[in-house]
Amino acid sequence: MTEDPRATIERAPMSRFQWIMVAVMIGLNALDGFDVLSISFASPGIAAEWRVDRAALGLVLSMELIGMALGSLLLGGVADRFGRRATILGCLCAMAAGMFGAATAHDVVSLSAWRVLTGLGIGGMLAATNAAVAEAANAKRRSLAVVLMAGGYPVGTIIGGLIATVLLGHYGWRAVFVFGGIATLSFIPLVLWRVPESIAFLLQRPGPTTLDRVNRTLARIGHPVISVLPAATPKPRRAGVVALFSRRHVALTAALTLAYLAHIMTFYYILKWIPKIVVDFGFPPPMAGGVLVWASVGGALGSLTLGLLTLRVRVYWLTLVAMLASTALVILFGYQRGSLGWLSLTAAIVGFATNAGVVGIYALLAQSYPTNLRASATGLVIGIGRGGSALAPALAGWLFAAGYGLPLVSALMGAGSLVAAVALFGARARFAALSRGIEPTGDVD
Repeated sequence: MTEDPRATIERAPMSRFQWIMVAVMIGLNALDGFDVLSISFASPGIAAEWRVDRAALGLVLSMELIGMALGSLLLGGVADRFGRRATILGCLCAMAAGMFGAATAHDVVSLSAWRVLTGLGIGGMLAATNAAVAEAANAKRRSLAVVLMAGGYPVGTIIGGLIATVLLGHYGWRAVFVFGGIATLSFIPLVLWRVPESIAFLLQRPGPTTLDRVNRTLARIGHPVISVLPAATPKPRRAGVVALFSRRHVALTAALTLAYLAHIMTFYYILKWIPKIVVDFGFPPPMAGGVLVWASVGGALGSLTLGLLTLRVRVYWLTLVAMLASTALVILFGYQRGSLGWLSLTAAIVGFATNAGVVGIYALLAQSYPTNLRASATGLVIGIGRGGSALAPALAGWLFAAGYGLPLVSALMGAGSLVAAVALFGARARFAALSRGIEPTGDVD
């Protein structure tokens, strides 16, 4: 009897080709990181050229988050219906168009429109890549692979930030978006070459070519091919977003959605406002971009550390600790003054904790839902979270404009991570059941 290829992938060691797929997904998330924060690198130059105040700048900084919310909500379900690979390719096209368009913007309205389009692509990308990585990895390395993928985000801001600092110094803020568009387009042939459709997804929706496509991927991975497809899985009575709120999944969906929403507001307060805060301390914009790069260095280290610790400690507890540390460190950031070096160190420590919390939630999403709901669940949680987090830069801008100081604004915005920790702690029994292997099948609900 031919073994189900999904079971083979679950148990067998990770092959080189599987790790290459994971590496491409890390690169895609790095691209997301740069594309999202390109507006942060460019914001001081935009404010100076167009003479916009903090409140207006806060709205511009929020635009791609609105697009990301729409993309995650709309395209997460698309990835579960039409495939992870096709969704990723479509999102790359939308992101590239948005980045090139932003370089031609002439006012706040046109720039905001292009940033919404960029965010639309990024939101769909996040849902699709999270599912694709989870399905490319085996059971033992799944949490590590997802965390490494999510850790690509700060890596993208580090590399992109270094490049952006040079571009800002020589060519101005528009060059940042041109570079982002070129980098985005370069990933399309790479995905076509090295990222086949997920076997788990193909077997959810078998067709005339499914056996050949599954066998081609199995051969590339290094596993034996199969002669017949495994028995079809019974179709769920509920699908997509509706199933996420069934009795089987509603507790996890609610906890993860609230946790992501609250924590990502804290996360984006730090990443969106660091350059402007540092400029207001009297440092030039290129140096402010350098401080943001150090926040991303800390974020990358936080992702890597959490990923390695998942081999020893449950990702649930690691995420909870990261949320609590994030609250304390963001409050501490509000009291920082002094040299550029000290600001950079503080930003790196804050980035370590805030990003560890984000990637921890991605790992929890990947292990909490079955194949037919994984992208939809990721899309819903990210969509609601990013939609709500669009308020974070605008809210911080409003608080600054109203005359509140950095310590109070940081304390208020840092409270989001505390709310996230409480939400996760409230669902601890459900996460404990998952860790014992009592996982929802999601196939028949």
